[in-house]
Amino acid sequence: MKKNNSTLLSSFEQFTAKNAKILWGVLAVLLIALPFVVKNQYFLTVVAKIGCYAILGLGLNILTGYTGLVSLGHAGFVAIGAYTASLLAVTLGWSFFPAMLAGMLVAAVIGVLVGLPTLRVTGTYLSIITLGFGEIVKMILMNWQSVTNGTLGVKNIPKPQIFGIKLTVANNGMYFLILILIVLISLFCKSLIQSKTGRALRAIKTDEMASTMMGINITGYKILAFVISAMICALGGALYSSLIGYIDPNTFNFDVSTLILSIVILGGMGTLRGMYVGAIVLVAFPEVSRSLMKYRFVLYGVILVLMMRFRPEGLLGWKSSLPYKLSKKVQAKLSGEEANA
Repeated sequence: MKKNNSTLLSSFEQFTAKNAKILWGVLAVLLIALPFVVKNQYFLTVVAKIGCYAILGLGLNILTGYTGLVSLGHAGFVAIGAYTASLLAVTLGWSFFPAMLAGMLVAAVIGVLVGLPTLRVTGTYLSIITLGFGEIVKMILMNWQSVTNGTLGVKNIPKPQIFGIKLTVANNGMYFLILILIVLISLFCKSLIQSKTGRALRAIKTDEMASTMMGINITGYKILAFVISAMICALGGALYSSLIGYIDPNTFNFDVSTLILSIVILGGMGTLRGMYVGAIVLVAFPEVSRSLMKYRFVLYGVILVLMMRFRPEGLLGWKSSLPYKLSKKVQAKLSGEEANA
């Protein structure tokens, strides 16, 4: 049965690789047409939330999916991005994009500090450290009332504006902004994973000792993974806060960290395609089944247990059966050597 599934997935992957341009074109048309075809504001808001969580999944995937470092406190980085951008916008009148970049920079600095313990601990111990980090951030947000407004949160967070036009769900501006950012972040992640840095991250996940023997700077790459992951999650947090318009410390509790990790595991660790599917399933599901809202994390736990038992690679986490794609530079070099021979 497993062999049949593997053959089916291999055939599907070869089909999608052969018709990639057509499939991407169809998907692009569908996504662009969606807000014009569907006018329901609630539905579009849910789609926008799915986009935000897809970005968060892409951020955590760099750390967990590709580097093998499991974090249970990434809601802390989401909160840092959201609060930094929101406070700068509300109290100082900053526009959205400079405030978002500021939130990403603050998250990057804190990402370095959180990444330092990874030099000495891994596995369960690292998960506990990141869990503590997430709770510390939440407590700071609750008690630093002069800056964060404590448990009252931040209200009336302004929407992004481009050329004086406010981007909202009603005029589809927020939808297309999130869609564009997902595309840009996905392209960045793809380029990163296909680069020397991405190969180093995957090597660290596979075997740290062997990576060290190969001359890979384990320290530098682990911290870099934390920084990149934190910045992407901070960007997602800034987007989410602007979309919702109100945040408080409980907006970024442990449940959010669990949800982001669930998206990565369910979709398929170490894949980009899996983050979109994981976000759709886990964000849309509670909205569809409102009567089960108070049991949603029980259901998440059951889903994760079943996934780890029957499909640990995730829904879309199968291994590629296609040959490794060489860069154009390497292909040209090999062609030249064959011609000389």
